[in-house]
Amino acid sequence: MSYHHVDPATLEPTPDRPSVQRSISDACGLEKLALHRYEVGPGEAVPLAYHYHDEQEEAFYVLEGALHVETPEREYVVESGEAFVVEPEAPQFAHVPEDGVETTALVVGAPAVNGDAHPYEDA
Repeated sequence: MSYHHVDPATLEPTPDRPSVQRSISDACGLEKLALHRYEVGPGEAVPLAYHYHDEQEEAFYVLEGALHVETPEREYVVESGEAFVVEPEAPQFAHVPEDGVETTALVVGAPAVNGDAHPYEDA
């Protein structure tokens, strides 16, 4: 058995991301679950691109601020204390608009699979 007690604020940000990503799952060596804390400023995005996943389910839980999630049908505004869930093959782009406020969100994805994200071309 193994346990991990992690303070995300102490984790180094993941390099080359459009916002501050602190990977709790990487710090703990998790292989089946992706768990990240994002600090997203105005004009910044969570993902690298508008995308979808083949297998991964994602859940965004906003701790403070408001996260905007674009989908092909509409844009959702996810407020503090709310969650937004994305099923596999559903395109999405999570961001904070230029006129938005600093937002902190916990993002969970399962399974944690590399190479599962694909750019959404109709965006």
